Amino acid sequence: MSIEPETLVDHIAELRKRLIWVLVIFLINLVISFVFVDPIYYTLVNDASRLFPGMGEIELTVLGPGEILKVYFTVAGLAALGLTIPFLLYHIWKFIKPALEEREAKLAYKFIPLVGGMFFFGVLFGYYFVFPLLYKFLYQLGMERFNIMYTAANYFGFMTNIVLPFGFIFEMPVAVLFLSRIGILAPHTLIKVRKYAYLVLVIVASMISPPELISHISVAAPMILLYELSILIAKWSWKKREQAMLEAEARLAQEEA
Repeated sequence: MSIEPETLVDHIAELRKRLIWVLVIFLINLVISFVFVDPIYYTLVNDASRLFPGMGEIELTVLGPGEILKVYFTVAGLAALGLTIPFLLYHIWKFIKPALEEREAKLAYKFIPLVGGMFFFGVLFGYYFVFPLLYKFLYQLGMERFNIMYTAANYFGFMTNIVLPFGFIFEMPVAVLFLSRIGILAPHTLIKVRKYAYLVLVIVASMISPPELISHISVAAPMILLYELSILIAKWSWKKREQAMLEAEARLAQEEA
């Protein structure tokens, strides 16, 4: 089915309007985050002593006034992004809702809290498990050969590159659950493309982790486990969908009888 030019223009205008709203909300949250950037910064820095036991107090260094601004923007930007996620999910829902059937729309609406929850769970998993594991390993590897100096920009940049992608990676089971429930993605498809999916996940893991084998494995392993979990979820969701369809057909047959 082809899309009418007027309809396409309307969709683009609607998308543009919602993107502008999300950007405005992000900028407002960024200003609010800048007001509280010092408490946020010190909370993250003080967490380092709990995340890296045995490494002593971590003192962060800046290499110039420009780096101070960069660090503040990074910290405030992360906080603003976290505050903007619920609004982003809401506008995504409002944009795709007209294209969904009533049953699909109701199902998607129920999934919004799960999407937000899995994003924050992924961020917490990356922050409290993957990030300290990689950072401590690299620290112990480097202290044998180098005089290590922590710069604030590198510390928070490394944290962002590790933690933020896990928020999106943890959306994989939710997306698979929704697509399989509405009949778009079948479990056998995930099984069929498993080896290619593994390759893509390993490539993504190597891109977001430091250039070192243990780091790649530490990031790739949870991603592969999430993919296998997605297959199990797809099987369960597909079975529930088929059962619901059989029950609906049985009810229809009874009504016709």
